[in-house]
Amino acid sequence: MYSIKSLHIFIFCVMASMLNINQVHAAQNKMQKPETTMTEITDRHFKTFAVDDNVRLYRVSFSNQYGMEVVGNLFMPRQLKGKASAIVIGHPMGAVKEQASSVYGAQLAARGFVTLAVDQQFWGESGGIPRHGIAPDMYAETFSAAVDFLGTRDFVDREKIGILGICGSGSFVISAAKIDPRMKAVATVSMYNIGEMRRSGLRGSISLEQRKKTIAEAAEQRYADFLGGEQVFVGGSPFKVDENSPATRKASHAFYHGRGEFIPEGEPFEINTRSDKATNIKFMNFYPFNDIETISPRPMLFIMGEKAHSRPFSEDAYARAAEPKELFIVKNAGHFDLYDKIDLIPLDKLEEFFRNNLK
Repeated sequence: MYSIKSLHIFIFCVMASMLNINQVHAAQNKMQKPETTMTEITDRHFKTFAVDDNVRLYRVSFSNQYGMEVVGNLFMPRQLKGKASAIVIGHPMGAVKEQASSVYGAQLAARGFVTLAVDQQFWGESGGIPRHGIAPDMYAETFSAAVDFLGTRDFVDREKIGILGICGSGSFVISAAKIDPRMKAVATVSMYNIGEMRRSGLRGSISLEQRKKTIAEAAEQRYADFLGGEQVFVGGSPFKVDENSPATRKASHAFYHGRGEFIPEGEPFEINTRSDKATNIKFMNFYPFNDIETISPRPMLFIMGEKAHSRPFSEDAYARAAEPKELFIVKNAGHFDLYDKIDLIPLDKLEEFFRNNLK
């Protein structure tokens, strides 16, 4: 039989051991997480976006909840006083922060907001393997991680943070906002429901048999990836078009391989905008509009071009969302026009929306 004293010593040793284990785990978590950095960018020559002289630009990096690095462009008004309202901005699917999202970031910062254009996980400068990997849950997490970063800065009012998603990021910000009430106002531009697009195509152009074939091919690709085979990419913007190409493909090419072309350092041109084949299938399980009404009473703004082929997605989201909500149509604008054409982007509307709802 153990004495009472021996039992007390045993319990003490067990508790001390558990404490040491917890300390080790805490240390491991701290070691694994990337550092938070904020470095001013003084070279202000960019092909895809312009920065007003009254705006400071910083490269920032921080960790998401899973220890993966997120990198972004932070735009800050030079004459910032006190704690500002802030907006997290997501780039189109297949793009990076230098394409479209930094256009919006620079423009809205010139109007007084702190803005953060982030590279999605697996894309651009942000971390994650495989490169160009598809993980909708992680994409939503990127926006929450950006709120973590902004909400802990002394120049941001954490009660006044909104989110803005362009194209595919429109569906990702909705997915994020459903489970993160810190996002006080939600706006989308030229939104794509990527889940529905992958499952059924535009206006149901993909049959069930085609969908099953795609799923089977992606599953088979996992064997090759597991054995260390060459990575395979699918989709993306067309590298070549001609006079017979559909108007949508011409418009995509004009942006991604024309005025908005940006190839991240060290990335082959051949994979620009393309997605990893084996993980692309994750979109089949992505239903961002389910429970969209739970975002209410936080306001939602859906912006789409009058001539955009993607209109059905914004119209569907608007129909499902609860009040307060607004559907704003930009006359004579197509889907890709709202990526970077300042004369068509409704900046006054966005400023009004965020200024009225981040207060």
